[in-house]
Amino acid sequence: MSVRRLAEDSVQPAEFAFNREFAAQAKVWIKKYPKGREQSAVIPLLMLAQEQDGWVTKRAIESIADMLGMPYIRALEVATFYTQFQLKPVGKRAHVQVCGTTPCMLRGSEALMEVCRTKIHPEPFHLNESGTLSWEEVECQGACVNAPMVMIFKDSYEDLTPERLAYIIDRFEAGRPEDVTPGPQIARTYSAPAGGLTTLTSEIKPGGKGGAKSASGNAKSPEATKAARPERDSTETDTKSPEKAKANVKADAKTAETATDAPKMSAARKASDTASDAEPAAAKAADVPSLDDKNRPAGIDKPENPDDLKLISGVGPKIEGILHSLGIYTYQQVASWKKAERDWVDGYLKFKGRIDREDWVKQAKALAKGGEAEYIKVFGKKPR
Repeated sequence: MSVRRLAEDSVQPAEFAFNREFAAQAKVWIKKYPKGREQSAVIPLLMLAQEQDGWVTKRAIESIADMLGMPYIRALEVATFYTQFQLKPVGKRAHVQVCGTTPCMLRGSEALMEVCRTKIHPEPFHLNESGTLSWEEVECQGACVNAPMVMIFKDSYEDLTPERLAYIIDRFEAGRPEDVTPGPQIARTYSAPAGGLTTLTSEIKPGGKGGAKSASGNAKSPEATKAARPERDSTETDTKSPEKAKANVKADAKTAETATDAPKMSAARKASDTASDAEPAAAKAADVPSLDDKNRPAGIDKPENPDDLKLISGVGPKIEGILHSLGIYTYQQVASWKKAERDWVDGYLKFKGRIDREDWVKQAKALAKGGEAEYIKVFGKKPR
């Protein structure tokens, strides 16, 4: 790794202080560590400083060291060691991190870097003329299946072509990042196959087409098995002793009895199989609570300005749409759910306990009380 140094004094600000929002987050992070171990919060505090100002300044490092009671050199060692910290000013509107690791390189990341050289600056870690854009090459960022990709601040943009990246950069430069949706830039759902699903596209029922083979993988038909086994001549019945002869007679009688009862057994088995097939269907229908259930939360008419339910961790656009269809539009509604109501919604969404695990009620109470600021105060991070 190359030597990383702080920016020149000419660009360093004279002072640093967390604003009110980030100061509250810093206090939450420090409290996460045992007494006497508060210095362990140096990394998250440096990240907060970077999120606030866009990069980590010399005064930010010193100020954080003072907050944690640690020598300046220790905080400086952390800031210069981890490449996630930007030690020089970056673009105010976008800092483009282009992945150059093997999967992205094989899928065209060099062409993406050429776009950055053309549209931003010939060299990484340099601002464009207006100071709004910058770029760098980075190591793997975990979206290998959707290569090539870039990160812009906290969002990833994947399955890129040079033309698509050029358009994205133009949107950020124009101050309109909302025109581009993060994630795959092709017709792909998250990291699913680009051409759609290729496996598990249909259910295979036991005994049906595509069922399991034998343990060896080469199941033989009954006819083939019979052909491979020599037939025993009827004259070979073992009657060498009276005892064995009696045993054979008893066996023949049992066989005849079984054959007589075979139609009854077949009918019983068929009835049992029919009942077994019906059970999953009935169970599946019972899994989804009825809309007329008394435990269903009360809905309301859509207000003029409904709350953004997507700020609740665990609620995306699709889930928000389902909640709206149930008449759920505000944080206060979610915050007031009792156990029975939470269980009803959890069952309706088939979440298997996610609502309680992710504590939607506590999140909604914080958002209803004071929006993002209260959420940060309670959870130590921004919603979503």
